[in-house]
Amino acid sequence: MGTANIIPGVSGGTIALITGIFERLINAIKSFDIKAIRLLLKGRFSEFAKHTDLWFLLVLFAGVALAIISLARVFDYLFHQYPIYIWSYFFGLLLASIYFVGKTVSKWNTSVIISFIVGTGIALSLSFMNPATENSDTLYVFLCGAVSICSMILPGISGSFVLILMGNYQLVAIDAINNLRFEIIIPFALGAAVGLLGFSYILSWIFKKFRDQTISLLTGFILGSLGVIWPWKKAVYMLDAAGNTLIKKGEPVVERYLMTLPETFNTEFFIAIFIMIVGIASIWIIEKYAAAKQ
Repeated sequence: MGTANIIPGVSGGTIALITGIFERLINAIKSFDIKAIRLLLKGRFSEFAKHTDLWFLLVLFAGVALAIISLARVFDYLFHQYPIYIWSYFFGLLLASIYFVGKTVSKWNTSVIISFIVGTGIALSLSFMNPATENSDTLYVFLCGAVSICSMILPGISGSFVLILMGNYQLVAIDAINNLRFEIIIPFALGAAVGLLGFSYILSWIFKKFRDQTISLLTGFILGSLGVIWPWKKAVYMLDAAGNTLIKKGEPVVERYLMTLPETFNTEFFIAIFIMIVGIASIWIIEKYAAAKQ
C-alpha cells in the first residue's frame, strides 16, 4: 500500500482490495468508537488492542511507512529515468486485479453488473472532469478533507487527484503546508478524521449487506482508473492563478493525463509489455500466497 501511494493516480485501497485485507482494514478503522475510548481510559489495553485490531493496523502502517521511506527516492529516480516501465508494471498489476478481485463476487446478477458499470463510469468521469476553483471557506476545506481521505482508501481513486478536482490542491498541499496556515490545516485534518471514521462505518455496513455489489463497484473503480496509469500518455500540468505551471518540491503538479499510442514498436515497447506481464504475474503470486496462508 505504501508503494502504491507513491505512484500518482494509484490508490493504496486498490492494493488492500487485491491482497484481501480491505474489509478488515475498514472494520479496524471503524472500531475506534466510544467503546474503544472507554477501554483506553480504563487502562484495559489488551482489550483495547483486540477491539481495534491494533496489532494488524500497527503492522500494516509500519509496512506503509517503511515502503514510503525506503522506496520514495528509488521511485523518484525511476519515474524520471524509466516512466513507461513503472507505469507498465502498475498497469499490468491493476489489469490482473480486475479479474482476481472480480472473481470474489459470489454471483453476477443484474444489480452486481449495474454496480460494476456505475463504478467504471464514476472512475472514468473523474479522469475527464475539469478542476473547480480554489475555495478557502472553512466548511469547504473541512469537506475537502473528508472527501479526499475517503477516496484515498477507495480502490482506483487517488486522494490527491480528487483534491485537484475540488480545486484546493494548491491551497492545502502547497500553500497551507509550506506556510503553516493552521486555519486551513486544522479544518482539513478534522474533516479527514471525521470522514475516515464515518466512511468506514458506511462502507463496513454496505459490505455486510451488499457484499457482491460493493466488490463489483470497487472492481469498476479499478477498471475505470486504468486510463490514468496507461504507460504511454502526455501529462497536463496544473496552473496557478497567474497561468504559470504549479510547482511542488521542484516538480510540476500533474492535473491529468492524456492517453496516447506508442510512437514506435521499438525495444522500449517490448520491454514495457514484458514488465506488464511481470505486474500480472505479481498479482497471481500474491493470490497463490494468500490462498496457501488461508
